[in-house]
Amino acid sequence: MIFYACDIPEDLTYDIERDVWIRFDGEIATLGMTDVAQTRCGKIAAISFRDVGKKVAQGKALATVESAKWVGPFPAPFSCEIVETNEAGFAKDILITNKEPYTTGWFVKVRPTNLEAERGHLVTGAAAAEKYKERIKELKVNCLRCID
Repeated sequence: MIFYACDIPEDLTYDIERDVWIRFDGEIATLGMTDVAQTRCGKIAAISFRDVGKKVAQGKALATVESAKWVGPFPAPFSCEIVETNEAGFAKDILITNKEPYTTGWFVKVRPTNLEAERGHLVTGAAAAEKYKERIKELKVNCLRCID
């Protein structure tokens, strides 16, 4: 679904409060910043990732993101272990998330460690689109993407 130019793919799972999208693939989950989050953040200037193998508690930082507008954590939607980062993708193009937040602009791949107990706040499909529609209106966000 697209609201105010914000893309919210219905095939993903979302932690709406933390503005994180999740793509589950077996025991691994790929995580990234939503279109709403990358717009609110602005052009990413730097990102520092936690180390592969690091166990991170729900809500704690998987990476630290810096932009002209903001410095802050990219939070874990659930407790997990980092299995891969997209450090190489960001090294090639620091604006990768500002251009393609749901594909090449992913942040980390993780192995959830307590998913069953911590998944109650996650939403998918039409329910996620409706909740984001409300959030976009509330925050007065009109999504923009960087282009080459």
